[in-house]
Amino acid sequence: MNRILCSTGALIGRPNGRNFRLLEDCAARLDCDGFEFMLYETWYDQLDELIDYVTSLHLNIPTFHVEKQVGDRISRNEEGDVETALERFGINCRVAEAFGAKILVLHLWGGIDSDKDIEHNFSYYPQLRSTACEHGLTLTVENVVCNRQDPMTHLMTLAARHPDIGFTFDTKMAAFHDQLNLLYQPENRGVFDHVRHMHINDYGGGYKEWTKLRTLHPGQGNVDFAELFAFLKDAGYTGDFTVEATSFDQTGAIDFDALNRTFAMLQDLLEA
Repeated sequence: MNRILCSTGALIGRPNGRNFRLLEDCAARLDCDGFEFMLYETWYDQLDELIDYVTSLHLNIPTFHVEKQVGDRISRNEEGDVETALERFGINCRVAEAFGAKILVLHLWGGIDSDKDIEHNFSYYPQLRSTACEHGLTLTVENVVCNRQDPMTHLMTLAARHPDIGFTFDTKMAAFHDQLNLLYQPENRGVFDHVRHMHINDYGGGYKEWTKLRTLHPGQGNVDFAELFAFLKDAGYTGDFTVEATSFDQTGAIDFDALNRTFAMLQDLLEA
């Protein structure tokens, strides 16, 4: 059964001090089925406090988003970067396991360096997957934006090399590269068959329009979500959906109504 999750990154960010203790109040005001927890780099020095607090809330956290600098460091590949990335990935797995997560979302490439040497990034996938498995987690690679090639090409390469790989598919990332419709084409079924999780975000720009690369609520951009959900229903997709749309303003105030409207819209699409 599909579930609609909320990313903690849609609630907690720099404007509200990345205060994870906001989560208790947030959870009480949101009409979603659970959460995808996203770890921030600034939390590594307070992990015990974080774990104690979040586990005390007894929230449903089936999905965990690995801290984004892990992929950025692998891509940058300066002295000590990969070693730090692998160490931090292990820490992320430990936290995810403590939260009861089963799906792990990873940016295998990212940052300014992105996919400049994608084979270097690919080479670490088996080790990362092995670490995730040790913690009872299914590792999924996300179709994050690229500044050399494109995410669909990279997913196709990974699927050919690793028949049991899992993907998290992000609608905004795909739309940014004008690749969302590629998901629907029969010749790309080899990619869709590996999709274990979906990120639901809108995109309001054109092809690789970097100034428009913001995470919007469905309906604020140009993604056809009715078409997407019709395809997913016909294809028999049974995974979850995470809403990542940024829902706090420059003061840190959270727009719970906007999130609940999005959850209701997605539920309507699932029931259509």
